[in-house]
Amino acid sequence: MGNVNHKKNGECENCPNRAATAERAIENPGRRRFLNYLLGTSFGATLVAIFYPIIRFITPPEVIEAAQNSVVAGKVSELAANSGKIFKFGNKPGLILRTSSGEVKAFSAVCTHLDCIVQYQPESKQIWCACHNGQYNLNGQNIGGPPPRPLEEYIVNTRGDEIIVSKG
Repeated sequence: MGNVNHKKNGECENCPNRAATAERAIENPGRRRFLNYLLGTSFGATLVAIFYPIIRFITPPEVIEAAQNSVVAGKVSELAANSGKIFKFGNKPGLILRTSSGEVKAFSAVCTHLDCIVQYQPESKQIWCACHNGQYNLNGQNIGGPPPRPLEEYIVNTRGDEIIVSKG
């Protein structure tokens, strides 16, 4: 009938396979640990390889804005009465306009509603945003449409024929 006192896993003293079973028990945890480590790290590396480009694509790049407080926006002789002109102020556009009376004013050309670019309309003597028909007066105040607040106004100085615009 066989050995009745035979224990499982090779724990009996008289078992001929006792040494081989004990040796396998010692080797298996090392192999299993290594395979678990290998599978775990390859799974983690795969997740990183998939999600890292997606996260980099979603997050906007860090743009270092130049600490530019003033810029030459144009020449007085080029800007006729009752006209406007878009100029570059750092990495954002600006709007310089000359009223009918000859006064020169400058504003941010970015609409306060959805960051569209505004333009000067000489026939209505208003600053207008084409995106949602936002309207501003010549002082940059929002007077119609969806813009929630006035345009940012810049300080205008003239030096000879040059128009110098600066943040204030």
